[in-house]
Amino acid sequence: MIERYTNPEMGHIWTDENEFKTMLDIEIYACEAMAELGTIPAEAAKIIRERAKFDIKRVREIEQVTHHDILAFLQAVAENVGDDSKYIHMGLTSSDVKDTALGVIMKQAAGIIINDLEKLHAVLKRRAAEHKYTAMIGRTHGIHAEPMTMGLKFALWFDETGRNIERVKRAQETVAVGKLSGAVGTYANIDPRIEQYVCDKLGIKAANLATQVIQRDRHAEFLSTLAVVSSSLEKFATEIRNLQRTDIREAEEFFHEGQKGSSAMPHKRNPITCERIAGLARVVRGNAMAALENVALWHERDITHSSVERVILPDSTILVDYQLRKITDIIDKLLVYPDAMQANMEKTGGLIFSQRLLLALVDKGVLRETAYRWVQRNAMARWLEGADFKTNVTNDTEIKAYLSAEEIDACFEYSYYLRHIDTIMARFGL
Repeated sequence: MIERYTNPEMGHIWTDENEFKTMLDIEIYACEAMAELGTIPAEAAKIIRERAKFDIKRVREIEQVTHHDILAFLQAVAENVGDDSKYIHMGLTSSDVKDTALGVIMKQAAGIIINDLEKLHAVLKRRAAEHKYTAMIGRTHGIHAEPMTMGLKFALWFDETGRNIERVKRAQETVAVGKLSGAVGTYANIDPRIEQYVCDKLGIKAANLATQVIQRDRHAEFLSTLAVVSSSLEKFATEIRNLQRTDIREAEEFFHEGQKGSSAMPHKRNPITCERIAGLARVVRGNAMAALENVALWHERDITHSSVERVILPDSTILVDYQLRKITDIIDKLLVYPDAMQANMEKTGGLIFSQRLLLALVDKGVLRETAYRWVQRNAMARWLEGADFKTNVTNDTEIKAYLSAEEIDACFEYSYYLRHIDTIMARFGL
């Protein structure tokens, strides 16, 4: 099912073709370095570069016999190279090639996700500017609190997305690492200069020290970072889902012409894509936990991590790429309803101005606890009896003793709550 939505560019990164192509580059670069050091004949390195190639089908045929993908790959390459193939993989172990290729592949995948995040970042900035002054109620515990703007909500997500861009860049640097140091990382059968040469050619760093494998704390950091990104997207999607609820309906996913929300109820406009984004975040977080389990291996290596990574690395990068593309489209086309926002702000009959009234009384010298009690009793009359809050406050003899009718009116102005919007938005260049 997910295949229908996969970005072909991200999908290609995790193909056998791309992995074997990357491993072939590693083997060729290693031979070039050996030739420069005089370890193998220069002519052999030249022939290897010219003839080295593979056929996926042939690799799989050989693997049916060897039950070892790297050996099958090397044999398939050797069949094309001939006698000089004896110099390929000299002094290397399978993980030298496999892990280094994985470092390149994770760097490629992270690059796509960074690009996705930057596109989301741009859309959020535009929507924040568009709704800079679109007043709406802020909610805490799901209950009306005080006025804010839709632009602030978008700006908050814009700021978080900026942090996620930096997180993925750091994680990309962490995993863009290779190693060609042999069976237990001692370079016993390979010159350390070969590792540096290969990594330089691939555009990644050489690990300072590895065992037979690159240490999996790096991969755990990468997957954990993807889980943070995915959780941010779930947060955005969950907020949109809440705003789309029928009894709120301040915003909603764009509903395409011909789209249907329910097989049974023709009236339904469901936030299905936001729900999908929220659901997939659970998968990405679960994969991050699996990556953490991979950190502890026996001694210098075992392969308990290998089977796990064949699932969690492609799945997580593909899913986060998908989530990012979907949430960017949702926010880009998000329907926003300012009239509904205004109506909702008025739904509690002025209760949202209670703190402003409290502070006005405190400014007049009333003890805070006393002022709180006065304001709260009028607020409860609204909640429980439906009485008009402002009318009750205006007629409250104890409050009237400190605040004039004009001063009470001033406590019920929306503009007071939005007076610092420009200051906040200027922090984001808006």
